[in-house]
Amino acid sequence: MAVSIADIQKLRKMTGAGLADCKKALTEADGDINKAIELVRERGLAIAAKRSDRETSNGCVLVKKVDNFAAMVAVKCETDFVAAGKDFIAMVQEILDAAIANKCQNLDEVKALKLANGDDAETAVKHRSGVTGEKMELDGYNFLEGENVSVYDHMGKHTLATMVLLNENNEEAAHKVAMQVAAMKPVALDEASVAQSVKDEELRVAIEKTKEEQVEKAVVAAIRKAGINPAHVDSEDHIESNMKKGWITAEQAEQAREIRKTVAAEKAANLPEQMIQNIAKGRMAKFFKENCLVDQEFQFGDGDKKTVAQWLQEQSKDLKVVAYKRFSLSAD
Repeated sequence: MAVSIADIQKLRKMTGAGLADCKKALTEADGDINKAIELVRERGLAIAAKRSDRETSNGCVLVKKVDNFAAMVAVKCETDFVAAGKDFIAMVQEILDAAIANKCQNLDEVKALKLANGDDAETAVKHRSGVTGEKMELDGYNFLEGENVSVYDHMGKHTLATMVLLNENNEEAAHKVAMQVAAMKPVALDEASVAQSVKDEELRVAIEKTKEEQVEKAVVAAIRKAGINPAHVDSEDHIESNMKKGWITAEQAEQAREIRKTVAAEKAANLPEQMIQNIAKGRMAKFFKENCLVDQEFQFGDGDKKTVAQWLQEQSKDLKVVAYKRFSLSAD
């Protein structure tokens, strides 16, 4: 049977599907709008399933605060074109509003939320995936609860959002710290908050790097003492290239190889453990300063090199960061 433009537009408004898909569904459903809705949804879910192995590097991150509860929701998709679509953003906003209204505590609770059309949030995302033809994922959720929360959508682009909770009411300070979190990507609030597994791995890398540097320093000194430019023999590629250029002889190349082999082995076997530990501890201190929020250099002050904690104390003696959250679509 023929279907009317009015019915096609009505179905499109209800499902978000394209005009051609709506016309096809209505035709197959003999004009039954409810049956057509089901056909559109079923096809959408099938399309979403086919795209389940695709990469999602774009999307939308929205953040909002209502009273003493703040949350952010992230839904990923494949292209920035779909990410910028008003229907896509409206869907993410509806999920966020529902999450805040229900004070969701984790992503699973968000996925199970019932939305206005009767779908749960996870199914709504799959339906939208079927409409756009792109893989979509309800990928991220964070919340903070308290009286002094500030939320920040970086540049209003919906790709990076942060939330900061202070122990006192100071919206201006909280907003600046939220921008700090966006810009400087802290891994933890303070040293005590860094996961032990992260500390262990950073210390392992620091020790290994320190040993490598000490061995290389000894090798370079020995090569230089032999009258050979260390920069000419710092890799096999350079050795071969520099011999062809006439910058080193074959004998010098072989001598440098032998020096590197013997000196490196001897130095590695006789590294002073206490010195290695001390240097590694210095590296760890630098890691904490660069990656712990309260110890980072504050980026939005008056140019003075103060930490975030020091700057907050200047605003109010007891002002502190209690917690923060950050979500970015980019791999940073």
